[in-house]
Amino acid sequence: MGGVAGKLESPEMVWVPETKLEAKMVEAMQRRASKGTAMKSFNSIILKFPKIDENLRKCKAIFEQFDEDSNGAIDHEELKKCLNKLEVSFTEEEINDLFNACDINEDMGMKFNEFIVLLCLVHLFKDNATSLEAKSRMGMQNLEATFETLVDAFVFLDKNKDGYVSKNEMVQAINESGERSSGRIAMKRFEEMDWDKNGSVNFKEFLFAFTRWVGIDDMEDEEEEEEGRV
Repeated sequence: MGGVAGKLESPEMVWVPETKLEAKMVEAMQRRASKGTAMKSFNSIILKFPKIDENLRKCKAIFEQFDEDSNGAIDHEELKKCLNKLEVSFTEEEINDLFNACDINEDMGMKFNEFIVLLCLVHLFKDNATSLEAKSRMGMQNLEATFETLVDAFVFLDKNKDGYVSKNEMVQAINESGERSSGRIAMKRFEEMDWDKNGSVNFKEFLFAFTRWVGIDDMEDEEEEEEGRV
């Protein structure tokens, strides 16, 4: 995501958001970065994987709540009802942008991992405005700490606080953890995040990679296999 501005040989490339949603994401992340991060190393992020995985799987109940036709995906209308229940006010354009951004398979329905990314983006954009009572009703209040950990992890990786993670920043973050094969690990992790292969990772791309790292995608594959056996 994001286009590059300025000369390519420049040591610091400036990334320009390609969509309004990406611009909001970058702005929100820069605002959040100004508060600092509790993360001290990439290893400290990895150590949190099991707990994050456990908490994200609890989103399944919320997902099923809004998947009214139980087809394994949340469509546009179901999403609008979800945001209403959360007492989050987005314009029609913002809802469309969110839906299109998270429906990465472009099949007009958000699968479970796509829904997790959406909830985390809503947390980033509207945290202060979202009613605690509504979150409590939906069973989301315990997910706040998990979403904040994901925001924290991205802030840690985004060394220059421009709202994107570059390949150099990923290498720097993993080098700090003292891994002997850190360069190779950094490249692999970065490639897993950089979906559009443009050398820059925004928060949404990071979240999709993260659901894969902790095994949320595997969970969906297992469920589909079980359904096929029934």
